[in-house]
Amino acid sequence: MHLSLLGMPGSGKSTLGRALAQHFNWQFLDLDAEIVARAGQAIPAIFAAHGEAHFRQLEAEVLRDVVARPGPLVLATGGGTPCFHDNINALNASTFTLWLDVPLAVLARRMERGGAARRPLLAGAGPQLSTALAETLAARQQFYSQARLRLAETRAPLAALLPALAHAGFPAGAPV
Repeated sequence: MHLSLLGMPGSGKSTLGRALAQHFNWQFLDLDAEIVARAGQAIPAIFAAHGEAHFRQLEAEVLRDVVARPGPLVLATGGGTPCFHDNINALNASTFTLWLDVPLAVLARRMERGGAARRPLLAGAGPQLSTALAETLAARQQFYSQARLRLAETRAPLAALLPALAHAGFPAGAPV
């Protein structure tokens, strides 16, 4: 069983993913890091050289390779991963999906601290960052909402999340 974290950029997928992986003693994997390793270049460079369509195709290929791996792992997906190439269905078929639904104001604060510059789709937003985040979330919400569990807290302690995972049917969700 794999656990996949979905959500907007800055929602905490990597941070929470590492904590969950450590708790369960599972492997942690960041999908963006896997893409960078396979492509041999950073994501902004992939976007600049080949465009978003190429990146999304590569993302879908790497995702399918990752979810097919044996052994349990916690996967932090990219913010747009579930929204392209039927990835949400691939994720739901092969993993337990958890949507980190963080309020836009919190996302904007996190992105303003330097996170937007590293993200090709938000890098040029500048003072319009909140508007860009709202538009992006509006387009992606239909995919995120297909996750098996939604966490609508900005910094839920692991102790509070584990019973929710267990209640939602995640087999490793009970506290150990």
